[in-house]
Amino acid sequence: MKKLMSLLALLFAFALVASACGSSDTSSDDEEGTEESSDDGDEVEDSTDDEEEMEDSDSEESSGDDEVDLTQSSDLTFHMITHSDDGPFWSVVKRGMEAACADLKVECVWMPGVNDANKMVQDIEGALGEGSDGIAASLPDPAALVPALQTAVGDGTPVVTLNSGANDYEDIGALTHVGQTEFIAGQAAGNRFNDAGATHVLCGQQEQNNIGLTERCDGLADTFDGDVTTDFMDLDADTTAQQAAINAALAADESIDGFLGVGPVITMSGLRASEDLGREVTIGGFDLTPELLGAINDGDILFTVDQQQYLQGYMPILQLFLFQTNSNTIGGGLPILTGPGFVTADNAAEVLSLSEAGTR
Repeated sequence: MKKLMSLLALLFAFALVASACGSSDTSSDDEEGTEESSDDGDEVEDSTDDEEEMEDSDSEESSGDDEVDLTQSSDLTFHMITHSDDGPFWSVVKRGMEAACADLKVECVWMPGVNDANKMVQDIEGALGEGSDGIAASLPDPAALVPALQTAVGDGTPVVTLNSGANDYEDIGALTHVGQTEFIAGQAAGNRFNDAGATHVLCGQQEQNNIGLTERCDGLADTFDGDVTTDFMDLDADTTAQQAAINAALAADESIDGFLGVGPVITMSGLRASEDLGREVTIGGFDLTPELLGAINDGDILFTVDQQQYLQGYMPILQLFLFQTNSNTIGGGLPILTGPGFVTADNAAEVLSLSEAGTR
């Protein structure tokens, strides 16, 4: 019995030792497994890094594709053909065009007609000969310009009219017109003269045969309660002659107590003419220059009609670009109106600061 008990005790001891050894081996295996797992983790991290690098690379490639998309329209060339004389009004239109061209990464050609419709027709024909991707044009003389622009549309070149042309763009087949309705702007000016108590307004024009300027004076006559005299008062290019013409008109009729200049330069000529005569004349104008805005701020001029000509340079290029790249049209068949707004003594200082920056 003692031998049996001793044998059982010995077997039990072996079992404990075996158990201890097995536990140690398992622990070692676990540690090795942990180390292997740790190594695998490094490999996972390396793999993650590789994936991140690949994603970064893909992102860079995608970014590059985006840049290509943004610049792929750089082969588009648009022509802006207007009756511009590159004066203070049209220089802001040109800045609007240049800003749109830079934003959209397209080429633009500025073609000032200097109030010569025949030159504008030649410029339209020249643009078509160069393979223009779109033409933005003003219509100071529809009889001369509409046929040339109809030819452009017929040949597949999109057209947008700007500034003058609100009544004729549909006849051309233009995508839209960007500007103000000149007759309505004149009507609004007439109401301003009524409020000021004027009785006889001289509406002075700086161009002949410009339908837009005629509509401004016609709108004035439509709403003004008193008398309206409309006349050509010489070109902006010769302000001395212009001022003399206004001076003579005022001197010839002492009942004239109001003057509406249908452009910013002629408005200032009207102010100087009235000052030379020592006459109290209520003066209103159209469009903006720093000099005109300063006179409004000083109380020498009552108002000017603001048609926001910067937009008239920017929006036609945007419309042509969207049409060529995405078949978009703007306006729903109606013109895109940029005016009329009014600058008076209440807001002249703010607008003056923007005008000095070249955008108003």
